[in-house]
Amino acid sequence: MIDVQIVKKAIKGNEEAFERLIKQESDKLYKTAFLYVRNKEDALDVLQETVCKAFVGIHKLKEPKYFSTWLIKILIRTAYEVLQKKKKTVLTGEAFFHQLTDNTRIQPEQDLDLTYAISHLEQNYQTVIVLFYFHDLSIKTISEKMQKPEGTIKTYLHRAKIELRSLLEGVGTYGHKMG
Repeated sequence: MIDVQIVKKAIKGNEEAFERLIKQESDKLYKTAFLYVRNKEDALDVLQETVCKAFVGIHKLKEPKYFSTWLIKILIRTAYEVLQKKKKTVLTGEAFFHQLTDNTRIQPEQDLDLTYAISHLEQNYQTVIVLFYFHDLSIKTISEKMQKPEGTIKTYLHRAKIELRSLLEGVGTYGHKMG
């Protein structure tokens, strides 16, 4: 949980307070960046750029209690910018697994399956899944951050879960087993 008093100090320009906040959020930020860009180097670039943008813009944060949400919004926007700049194509199938195993330590099979499945979701679905499950944000908060109605967010979440279940069970879009 973020200490609102530390956030207030950071907003007023206290660099040590800002650094404490970033250290507290760094693991969550890195994991989120990795889910979007899918490799260690780009995830670290996204993280670094996010921290710079946050440091420069923290004085604009109006509600200290929303620091984490504000930071994640910057990170997601930055991840998409990095992907655009590099004109990366989304890797699928074997290419995805080769890149994942080349750039990270081999993770348990379930983590690979989940990362793989999330990587195959449409952008809005990815964002909703990451914010809801990895950052424990409410539907209302996600709605505000994505600037979409709550009903739309619920629909995205519902459809994303169906797609994830299908991918994780190895059933393709047309109901055929993948393999």
